[in-house]
Order: sequence, then C-alpha cells, then structure tokens
Amino acid sequence: MTFDLVVATVDRVDELEALLSSLERQTHRDFRVIAVDQNDDDRIVRVLSAHPSLQLERLRAGRGLSRARNAALPHLHADVIAFPDDDCVYPEDLLERVAARLRSGLDGVTGREPWWTTGAAALTRDNLWNRAISFTIFLRRELIERVGAFDESLGLPSSSGEEIDYLIRALDAGARVEYDPALVVLHPQKPVDRAAVGARDGASIGYILRKHRYPAPMLARMLLRPALGIVVHPWHADFHLATLRGRLRGYCR
Repeated sequence: MTFDLVVATVDRVDELEALLSSLERQTHRDFRVIAVDQNDDDRIVRVLSAHPSLQLERLRAGRGLSRARNAALPHLHADVIAFPDDDCVYPEDLLERVAARLRSGLDGVTGREPWWTTGAAALTRDNLWNRAISFTIFLRRELIERVGAFDESLGLPSSSGEEIDYLIRALDAGARVEYDPALVVLHPQKPVDRAAVGARDGASIGYILRKHRYPAPMLARMLLRPALGIVVHPWHADFHLATLRGRLRGYCR
C-alpha cells in the first residue's frame, strides 16, 4: 500500500524538520511527501534537501490551507492520501498500522491526538466533530477523487473546519470511515488567543452546519454546548461566548 503525504507548509522550518525526521523513521517505507510551499522565499529548500532518503516533491501555492491542498490534488497517485500538518510528528509505526487497518476494506481512517476520546467508532455526520482533525485523516485516493476539492472558503489562516466539511461530503458519498483511537499523531499545543480561536472555529462550524443542512436538533446542540460552557466554566467565559457568537455568525452568513 502506497501513501502520498500532502504537507502544506508556511513560515515553519524547525517544525518541518521534525516532521520529516519522523517520516524517515517510518517502518512502512512506501510513501511520498508532497510539500506544498506557501512561503514567499526558499526557506524550506535546505530542510527538504537534508532528507535525501525521502521521496519528496515540492509544489508552490498561494497562502490558504485548502488552496494548498487543492494544488496537490492533481499530483496524487498513491493508494492512500494523508494531510499531515507541518508541525506534527508521526510515531514510527503509524503508516504501517494505518495500512493494516485499511486492508479491511475501509475507505478511510482517522486517528487522534493523545487527549481525545478513546472510544472507537464508525464516523457519522453526528459524531465526527470530535473524532477527526486534518493531520490524523487517511483516505483512499479513489474517495478523494469522488469528493473532489477542498472548500477554499474554509481553512487557515482565516477559518478552519475544512477537513470536517470534507469528511461530511465523503460520508454523504457513501464512504466508510472509522475513528481508531490507537492511531495517535503527536501535535504541539501552543499558546493561543482562546477567544479569537473560539470565534474563528465557531464561525466555521456554523457555516458547515448551514452548508450541509443539519437539522434543528443538531444546531440547537451545537449552540447549547458553548452557552452552557459560559455558566459551567465561567473562567473561560470569553472563549465560550466567542464560540457561541461565532457559530451564530457562521450559520447566518
């Protein structure tokens, strides 16, 4: 089983080096790294050239996470496609274990960050919200070809949730994707402006709920959660309020 790993990268050098080093240690060796360079200079050339054992291809794209991934789509030819962040790290046997899971006939699998829920599940439109993030997603190329391009109105730096939108479209196309908590991808936790992130991510979720015509009970649940957070966790009230406002704004836009 072959893999194409699409790495959209901008601004980061040391983090990209750590990712590539982790890929050099993979026990499953049949993969290619497609680095989609969104920098205005050649800062990553040195990093890429420092890993001659990897099969690497460098593409250029304008800024925007979904735009970068879409630039890579015409270049894919492996059995399985993944979208690692440029600052995540793969455990050395990750690709080997993903390949074993996909041999069962699944269209895709998602893994987890270490602090996520440990309950395995088949993904549905209702449960995927906390069981998928882009750097833990592995999809068969045939499914990617059916689903098509990422929605470029979603994706960093201005929004998020592009992978949730993509998985909803995949499930609507009949895909069988499972969340496997044994597949762990390491990703650093960095200081952020929680209110700003809540507003950004909230608006993206609201947009996705409206785009995919989620029913009123799901909308109510997604609005009730941050509203309760204001009461239950008042020390994070700014985050929960920003999330609630963001979801309303995204839904109405």
